[in-house]
This record gives sequence, structure tokens and C-alpha cells, in this order.
Amino acid sequence: MGNASVLFDAPGPRARIRNGILTALTVVVAAVLAGFVISRMAEKGQLTSEKWKPFLTADLWQTYVLPGVQGTLTAAAISIVLAGILGVLLGVGRLAPIAPIRWVCGVTVEFFRAVPVLIMMIFAYFLYAVYDTFPSKHLALAGVITGLTLYNGAVIAEIVRAGVNTLPRGQREAAASLGMSWAQTMRLILLPQAITAMLPVLVSQLVVVLKDTAIGYQITFVEMVRQGTVIGSAYGNYLPALIVIAILMITANFTLSWLATWLERRLRRSDRGPAPMEAEAVEQEGAPGAQVLHTQRD
Repeated sequence: MGNASVLFDAPGPRARIRNGILTALTVVVAAVLAGFVISRMAEKGQLTSEKWKPFLTADLWQTYVLPGVQGTLTAAAISIVLAGILGVLLGVGRLAPIAPIRWVCGVTVEFFRAVPVLIMMIFAYFLYAVYDTFPSKHLALAGVITGLTLYNGAVIAEIVRAGVNTLPRGQREAAASLGMSWAQTMRLILLPQAITAMLPVLVSQLVVVLKDTAIGYQITFVEMVRQGTVIGSAYGNYLPALIVIAILMITANFTLSWLATWLERRLRRSDRGPAPMEAEAVEQEGAPGAQVLHTQRD
């Protein structure tokens, strides 16, 4: 598919200049607002060295920060895996040749996309509590994972479906001419290409999963943002606490993006065709040189 975007047309020279100007203006306005807020907080004594000293103690990190980091990463990791599996299943189901499967998957996707994540978290939390599904100490984690999995699984399903639909129709026809079934065509040809092409969009959705774990504080889930507010309340240093939590969240998001970018490069590298010499030999299947090349490769 090359490096062309499957989501939108590449901007032209004028659009790039306009986007650059708007980006620069946005950065300037954001910098001015941030400077104003920081100056006001500094006047109120929120940036003094005394407010930062608690972060130099191991007790604060062990009691507040590390449990929040562990909760956020645990919920995000499990939700990402489950949402990815659910999203692929629902996305492929929406493309199935059997109408009832398409209808059921379509209704499921549209329903979970329409329900707010927080509502699903609260519903799952109380549902698990009523039926004693999980131990009490894991109820909040289970509720957060359920809400994130259902919502983001539905979104990923649409991403997968869109990625498959952007592939050339000739690939399906070529697979059918080779006698491959719909399941084989989807599993071996279409789905790997679609996931590789849509990987940047999938990464942005995975980052959303990581950030949405903060919503879990509504059901008493221990995560980074909640722990930041607890630190601010305990030590009277809300701004330093939130700055530290923001740095940790940004680091986690950038790490996730970097890993996905690295994975995308590896996938694209593995999907490249044969070298020019090999490609030419493959095209000349009847030539002796091609037979020798195939023999050597085997």
C-alpha cells in the first residue's frame, strides 16, 4: 500500500503552510496560558522547594505514586490485550459473508460505542459486586477493565473494518481464483495488511485506553491521577503532584507510541517484496536462472 495514508489525502503546499502557522499559533497561546498559570501558582507558593521535598522521600513513592502507576499500567495492559482481541473478532464479524453474524456484530459495536465508558465501568462494578464475581479488592480493577475493553473493542472493530475495506478488491479476487476460502483470505491476506496499515490509528486508540484508566477513580480504582490528588491533599502541593503525575503519564504514552512505531517498522519491513534480482527471477518462472534461484532458496 506504500506510505500513503488510508485515512485522508496528503496536504498540499498551501495546506502544509497553513497547518504550520496554526500549529505555531497554538503553541504560542498554550505557552502563554501555561506561563500565566505557573506564575499565579508561584505567587501562591505552590512552586517553592518545600512543596517538592516530599517527592525526594521513598515513603511518598511507595505509599502513593507506585501503587497508582501499578494500577494504571495493569488496567491499561489487560484492557489493551482484551480490547484488541474483541476488536478484531467484531471487526471481522462485521465483514463476514453470513448476514446474522454481520448483524449481531454490528449491533454490538454500535451499542458499546454509544454507551459512555464511565457508565459501563459503574455498571460492571456493581454487577460484579452483586454476584460476588471477583474478590472485593479486585472489583474496581475488574470494572475498569470491563468498561475499557467493551468500549475500545468496539472502536478497534471499526478501525479494523475500515482498514480491510481500504485494501484493493483485486486481492480478494486473486485469493478466490486460487481457491482460498473467505476465512483463509481474511486471516492470511487481508487482516495482516489492514492491521499494519491502520497501526498508527490503533496506537492512538491504545493511548486513549491508557488515559481513560483515570476515569476509574469514580469507582475507587487506585490509579495515577487519583493518587496525584491524594498527594496534593495530604501534602498541600497540588501543582507539583499533578506535574509529577503528568510527567509519568506522558512518559508511559510516549513509550507506548515508540513501541508501536518500532513494531510498525518491523511489520512493514517484513512485508516488503523480494529484492529486485529475486523479483525479476520470479517473474521469469520458466527461465533456468529462476529455477536455480528457487532451488537455492529452498
